[in-house]
Amino acid sequence: MKNLTIITLAALAMSFGKPPKYETVTFAVEGTCSMCKDRIEEALDKRGIRKAIYNPEEKSLTVTYNPKKIEEIQLHNLVAIAGHDTELVKATNAAYMALPGCCRYREGATCDD
Repeated sequence: MKNLTIITLAALAMSFGKPPKYETVTFAVEGTCSMCKDRIEEALDKRGIRKAIYNPEEKSLTVTYNPKKIEEIQLHNLVAIAGHDTELVKATNAAYMALPGCCRYREGATCDD
């Protein structure tokens, strides 16, 4: 009985001690400048997301996240809520129109940074 208790406690300790398994995904996101970069990355500053890096020149976003805490589609939704279209989710017109004028990529806007 003593051995069974020790084995059970050891198994529990190992299950709690495992670091989360993160995945990295890259997908297309519309944006024009460093303000867009800041906005997109800030939108993904959430629990379960380790890091998010947006490249405005390539219009790509790379996110490292814990799939047990957040789903990939939620990453797209968070970016769209911030006003930026992704390859899977389009921002609402209201969210898009809330962007500064130089960030309105649908209208061909460009920034000077």
